[in-house]
Amino acid sequence: MSKSVFSTIRALWGAAKCFSGLLFLVFCSTTVLAAQYIGHNLDGHTLIVQTDKGAVHFTPLSDAAVDVEFRALHAKRFDSYAIDPNVGTSAYSLEDSDNTLLFQGQSLQVRVTKAPFNVAFYGNQNLLLSHESGFFQYEGLRGIRFGLGEDEKLIAGGQRVLGMDRRGYRLPLYNKTHWGYTTESNQMYFGLPALLSSKGYGLIFDNAAKGAMDLGASESDVLQFEAIAGRNAYIVVAGLSDNKVDYSKLIQNFTAITGRQPMPPAWAFGNFASRFGYRSEQQVRDVVKKYQTLDIPLDSVVLDLYWFGPEMQGYMGNLDWDRANWPTAETMIQDFKEKGIQTVVITEPFILKSSSNWQSAVDYKALATDMSGKHPRVFDMFFGTAGLVDVFSEQGQNWFWQKYQNIFSDGVAGIWGDLGEPEVHPENTLHATGTANEVHNAYGHQWAKTLWDNHLKDYPEERLFLLMRSGFVGSQRYGMIPWTGDVSRSWGGLKPQVELTLQMGMLGLAYTHSDLGGFGGGDDSFDKEMYIRWLQYGVFQPIYRPHAFDSIPSEPIFHDKQTQDILRQWIKLRYQLFPYNYTLAYKNSTSGLPLMRPVLFAEPDNPDLFDEKNSYLWGDAFFVHPVTDPDVNRVNTRLPLGIWFDYWSKRVFKGQQALDVKVSLETLPLFVKAGSFIPYSQITEPLSLHRGDALDIHYFHHPEVAKAKGQLYEDDGKTRNSLANGQYQLTQFESEYDAGKLSISLIPEGNGFATLPETRTISFTIHNLDIAQVSNIKLVQEQKETQINAEAMGNNAITFSFSWQNQTSKLEIISSHKELQQ
Repeated sequence: MSKSVFSTIRALWGAAKCFSGLLFLVFCSTTVLAAQYIGHNLDGHTLIVQTDKGAVHFTPLSDAAVDVEFRALHAKRFDSYAIDPNVGTSAYSLEDSDNTLLFQGQSLQVRVTKAPFNVAFYGNQNLLLSHESGFFQYEGLRGIRFGLGEDEKLIAGGQRVLGMDRRGYRLPLYNKTHWGYTTESNQMYFGLPALLSSKGYGLIFDNAAKGAMDLGASESDVLQFEAIAGRNAYIVVAGLSDNKVDYSKLIQNFTAITGRQPMPPAWAFGNFASRFGYRSEQQVRDVVKKYQTLDIPLDSVVLDLYWFGPEMQGYMGNLDWDRANWPTAETMIQDFKEKGIQTVVITEPFILKSSSNWQSAVDYKALATDMSGKHPRVFDMFFGTAGLVDVFSEQGQNWFWQKYQNIFSDGVAGIWGDLGEPEVHPENTLHATGTANEVHNAYGHQWAKTLWDNHLKDYPEERLFLLMRSGFVGSQRYGMIPWTGDVSRSWGGLKPQVELTLQMGMLGLAYTHSDLGGFGGGDDSFDKEMYIRWLQYGVFQPIYRPHAFDSIPSEPIFHDKQTQDILRQWIKLRYQLFPYNYTLAYKNSTSGLPLMRPVLFAEPDNPDLFDEKNSYLWGDAFFVHPVTDPDVNRVNTRLPLGIWFDYWSKRVFKGQQALDVKVSLETLPLFVKAGSFIPYSQITEPLSLHRGDALDIHYFHHPEVAKAKGQLYEDDGKTRNSLANGQYQLTQFESEYDAGKLSISLIPEGNGFATLPETRTISFTIHNLDIAQVSNIKLVQEQKETQINAEAMGNNAITFSFSWQNQTSKLEIISSHKELQQ
């Protein structure tokens, strides 16, 4: 008997008892056998392998992904939460030899060994992973065991603060609040039963029940998923190109199965005014006015729980305006909209007995019940005595949506879904589809689905903004925008934010972001430097939303003039980068690629970069290293592969080298990759009013970059199906450089949209090109040539402008060029 077999049996059995639902290791005198193969058949595209313990179903979801489900004899069936319902199945070929079934698509091959029964997965003939002992299923525990490679590294588990490589950890699979976390957390708000491996595969344990994911913690060479109940299934996704790991392709294949994020409304990329919390209509009006007076851009206000009650406790579940403090809320919302400012309100799934909606929820049978299935499960929590909306039941969904319909009819533009782990979820609570522990990790996911489906039905033309802190694999397909929970307002709270967003983004949840400035806990005194550093970092995270307890204002407008002056420029930079950021959103919606990316993307063959958690890529063009320590005037960083421009000085550096970067309170290490096209906006008005009349395109030229590409995606910023209906313009930028001649092409694609300006001014800036060396600039449009005069800018750059009618255009710049600056 092997040591791993013995330890597993001892841990899971607790006694020498075998249950009827077992597909696991069975002892023989000389061999260890997982299950005995009986036969197989094809049912449509699904390969069904019969064993003496049950059936294993292999369903191809794409040429690079397979869903594998074990159906024990006489076991209950469970639906998938992870798989996008719009995903179909793919046809795989099947070869049957004496002892092997080879089930293969273009990018993924499944090899089933009949005796001894085993399953292995290959990508382009490279072994990705295989069963160690396969599925197991007992009363109260089920799961799957795989082998781990010796040098294999794992991005896994979603929100945790453990480092980028999660190998060697045992991770609870139970979404849970972690108040005031800093530099370490093994269990948080949004755990994901999924991983990406340095070997080039993704793996999802498609089970939302309470469980654990053991990544070589108990046994160094074994990966084990386990849960108390639920769907005993997993999904394998391959991501190789030319027999090498391709993380971009892996993420594309992963999100093709779990779903991709719909385009958020344009205003979601602007500045939020948010705190816990605004207590009256007049207070919020004063805040908006102050932002405008101080010339700090603003796109939305977020109303915490005081919108439905005057106190923190006793009012949760009212889901309607406290008219004493919000007498003309609908008028306020409309007044804000006319200024381009949207309103977001918080909601929670808990209905207090003291709320105005308690009896309505009870009468409608909208609440999860006690174990009798007849009465609401009532429990005490911080906010009062409450019940929980059963988002898994039709009654719960319908009742909840009626309340949201009233909210949207008031003009609210976005919903904040809080406490959706759920924060309190007694084990002896019964939902329509199972007990609390059986469905716990899918609660936020199902809540988001309820909102998405109903909003799509009632508001088919409008994009949904949905801020939530808990969900499951695939929650992004319902427009969910997660945040990293109640982080400590401290340097320790700032430090893990890059890691948290990178981990979530790699597994599909690309809009994960933090409460900028920190939420609560820590020192109650204002740490000016920490606050500035956090909000600077926020310019290069998916959502820009300062938020905190109101003991220290979260908004820069309430701090000293130096803080305001520094952050005004950073927030305006966020707005100027809107065309670039919105293009990243387009790429995420069409390919699944996150906005924030590990530096590993730049050097996938460098295993040392797998662990990098202090710096990252913002799209393809920017390299960012936030300042996360106090009293810093220099930062040690390492530039990835490529040639990079210091954003501030425009000095040029070769990548793959360590740099000691000088910083001030106004700057952090920020670099732009040579060959990048950065589209800027010349205005910083609210983004819901953005038209793109004037664009400022920057190209970072270097003679060692012979060819480069970029994109600019534009639509009206609000129509839900603009992508699907072709109501957009996607401008392709292409450059070629050879022997002093730089050619840049602008190639628009798509059908355009109603608010697309017919003619606009393009201001073009080319960096690393001296005006004295430029002998000629020519613009070719519709076979007409126009000479253009350029002007010199500082830091060795030229700029020029021309009128553009959204047609294919080509710029030709003739120059001699200086050698590489170093």
